[in-house]
Amino acid sequence: MKPNLTTMPAGAGALPAPPATGHVTLLINGVKRELELAPWTSLLDALREYADLTGTKKGCDHGQCGSCTVLVNGKRINSCLTLAVMQDGNEVTTIEGLGQEGNLHPLQQAFIDHDAFQCGYCTPGQICSAQGLINEGRAHTEDEIRELMSGNLCRCGAYVGILAAVKEVVDKQKGELRS
Repeated sequence: MKPNLTTMPAGAGALPAPPATGHVTLLINGVKRELELAPWTSLLDALREYADLTGTKKGCDHGQCGSCTVLVNGKRINSCLTLAVMQDGNEVTTIEGLGQEGNLHPLQQAFIDHDAFQCGYCTPGQICSAQGLINEGRAHTEDEIRELMSGNLCRCGAYVGILAAVKEVVDKQKGELRS
């Protein structure tokens, strides 16, 4: 017969409870943030609920839609699938960190120019994912961009505009590298 952990006295084989909160330091959009978080807090929830950065969206909360995509040390990740404590000490860039009012990031401007959003819910994750694939240096053709952006879903179907926007910025950067 298996022991019932709920009726076992403390210290009799039961696991200790995790700490209620722990100290996590993140460099978010260039600003050092020290947060007190429960160890099970996702990076997404840390950004939205504790750092008050609501641009990153919570969609499926299972890593399937990409609306929570952010950059960690320049690489794109689904922030709903990683714990904030796992990113302690890392640099996190959200949509709020890519451009500022009056000085949009080239991807943000390209999304506007190509009408690459309708409802806008997926747009922050799309833009962060696009910046990540540009950082990776692997997107050169439309087919490569489509494949690398396939983890970001758009329910409105703005894929044509999204592809055009990302391709524009990729092509501009290629031209700048040749100069």
